[in-house]
Amino acid sequence: MQNQCLGLAERLDMPVRTFAVRLKAPWRWLAPHKRGLALRHLAESSDRLQPPWPRVLIACGRQSIPVSMAVKRVSPGTLTVQCQNPRIDARNFNLVVPPEHDRISGAHIFPIVGSPNRVSPARLAQARREFAGRFSSMPTPRVAVLIGGSSKTHGRLGPSEARALGRALHDIAKTASLMVTTSRRTDPQVKAILLHALADTGAYVWDGAEPNPYLGLLAFADAIVVTADSVNMACEAGATGKPVHVFRLPRATAKSRRFHESLMKRGVTRPFAGHIEAWSYPPLDETGRAAERIKALLDASTAAAIGQIRS
Repeated sequence: MQNQCLGLAERLDMPVRTFAVRLKAPWRWLAPHKRGLALRHLAESSDRLQPPWPRVLIACGRQSIPVSMAVKRVSPGTLTVQCQNPRIDARNFNLVVPPEHDRISGAHIFPIVGSPNRVSPARLAQARREFAGRFSSMPTPRVAVLIGGSSKTHGRLGPSEARALGRALHDIAKTASLMVTTSRRTDPQVKAILLHALADTGAYVWDGAEPNPYLGLLAFADAIVVTADSVNMACEAGATGKPVHVFRLPRATAKSRRFHESLMKRGVTRPFAGHIEAWSYPPLDETGRAAERIKALLDASTAAAIGQIRS
């Protein structure tokens, strides 16, 4: 969630401050619905928001919603932007940026494909410099493999799925260099199965001990394989403009299918069929598109303020 906020904030050419907020009980149980001024109900472990109030507040997550509304109450000049579907009236914010597959619309709503992220040409170029010593010597083609975990919305990534994926990756490793990373959501049994499948391939597999070279994998990849459970990973892979192969999972919901179909229709992804294909498409940059909408709102707000002063 923090990366979604930072992805938008970093496109606005403003100083960025980050706050991790957590409400005390019972207010955190009541979120996103507000009860009183949420700034008074922050837990001891929460960061504190205080003046100077920001020109723009970008928030994500259920507990952030009452806090964002409280800031708007004490600082009407703050432009509030909420990522994801807040599940309350969008008019409580200046802008809501939900995923298209949530199918919400109306005033103050700016739907995008998937979710905002921090992948940009500049950050990929920086990652190529940072991780050159680790990945530049690997033979091409290089295939980045992004492994997530089971999801109620996007399907199950269990032992049987891991074995099928492991067999396919083992075959690909005969003609390509694999660069594999798991996530915090990856089940240990799934990770063990994949490690066993790739043990004799020479694949790079992130060991979890050092900082995750995630951006380095995206920067050096000629193609990408990503499990279907993560909207963020699929959108980040699509931001590279490189072929993205999606390993679909069983038990996915209709919402998940809508998301992945939207990426396929745009030419960003194809289902992973056990081999690597080559194609091209304009890099997915929904983060930039949403950031331009925020800039337009800021410009309009500034123009209105100047108009009031002159009148």
